[in-house]
Amino acid sequence: MTPDSTPDRESRCPHRELLYGPDFAADPAAAYRRMRQSGPTAPVELSPDVRATLVTGYDAALHVLRSSETFSKDSRRWRDMADGTVPADSPVAPMMAYRPNALLTDGPEHRRLREAITDSLGGVEPNALRGYVERSADTLIDRIAPDGEADLLDAYARPLPLLVLNELFGCPPEYGDRLVEGMAGIFELDDAEKANELLTRTVGELIALKRANPGKDVTSRLIAHPARLTDEELVHTLVLLLGAGTEPEQNLIANGLRLLLSDDRFAGSLSGGSLPVDDALDEVLWTDPPMANYAVHFPVHDVLYEGTLLEEGHPVVISFAAANTDPALAVDQRTGNRAHLAWSAGPHACPAQGSARLIAAVAIEKLLDRLPDMELAVPVRDLEWRPGPFHRALAALPVRFPPVVVTRSEKDERPAGDDGSTGPGRHTSAPPGRRGGAPATTAPKSGWARVLAWWRGE
Repeated sequence: MTPDSTPDRESRCPHRELLYGPDFAADPAAAYRRMRQSGPTAPVELSPDVRATLVTGYDAALHVLRSSETFSKDSRRWRDMADGTVPADSPVAPMMAYRPNALLTDGPEHRRLREAITDSLGGVEPNALRGYVERSADTLIDRIAPDGEADLLDAYARPLPLLVLNELFGCPPEYGDRLVEGMAGIFELDDAEKANELLTRTVGELIALKRANPGKDVTSRLIAHPARLTDEELVHTLVLLLGAGTEPEQNLIANGLRLLLSDDRFAGSLSGGSLPVDDALDEVLWTDPPMANYAVHFPVHDVLYEGTLLEEGHPVVISFAAANTDPALAVDQRTGNRAHLAWSAGPHACPAQGSARLIAAVAIEKLLDRLPDMELAVPVRDLEWRPGPFHRALAALPVRFPPVVVTRSEKDERPAGDDGSTGPGRHTSAPPGRRGGAPATTAPKSGWARVLAWWRGE
């Protein structure tokens, strides 16, 4: 890539694909096919009047991700936000505007902040993490097992990462509803500025608590790390980790379950007693990565790439989903193939991909082990996808299964977790028509709002 004065692509290709709304959510692959017709990059809108360039080619994506001297992660370079074209309260601002964390810095500052993250996460033992996931999974499965039906997104895939993160970060239960509410507003793009303020304030309180009472948790290790993060850096590093550990993780779990329950390549193995979870996760990470479009970069100067001008300070967004399915990329075997870009690449590749994959695999295995006769309650083609420019997220994942009774005495037999939760005891099939749990109430419309209601016991 070299600087050039060639006119912007917009003069030749004025149409911008809209990466928001139900049409894109229903069939993003069709949008990627249209965009590829004009090359490996295309003009898009992330939300109304928020312009960006989407990278759809695998080779082009790798080039941007690995060329930190040309493409900066520092969103203070974002010209449209700096001049007010994109207002500070834009719904995508919490996902793109500058924060002093490892995701949005370059060079030595990035390395310092990233080292604090990798060292602090490295203190989590895989066996301990597996235990957190199993206890959290059992707690949630106990709630739905007697019902014989559930929306796995709201009842399982969303709350499970939150329960695990509470343990990892030493977060007291009373902070939970505020963290859930903050995450809800950011990812649902619903009053994102207010939600961002709530999340930031709550994380700041958690840091103050851990300074006074440190423990064996990620938050305490970050505070004590030799990198000596400032209070502001600590807040935004924890916001980054909490964000990365919730929305993408829930999507990986839900998308993996959808594939296992609907695709004959995997469903057949399930009925035979095998759990090809790793194979399904490989497929999802290639074809439906949980964060489909992200890794926002900003050219440090005008750059010409295959006839297209990438303007200085104009957002360049990597489409992991489009790059992974680039027709120019010959991938004959996805199982065991980790060359996908779902975890990004280059200096900003996800530092917690091993833990993220372990959480998803254990969550899926535990659910299918305890409820082995589960099936989708609707045809897979009728599942709806949640609109949004960045994620690949189901709106719901309804399933049915033979009801299973878990008695109170059986629950009490199992060892308590750090949060007082307990794992499952023996379980038996419930009589036909038997249903457990509280009477149904009118559910909030937003998926994250339903999680918040569940978290509060409503």
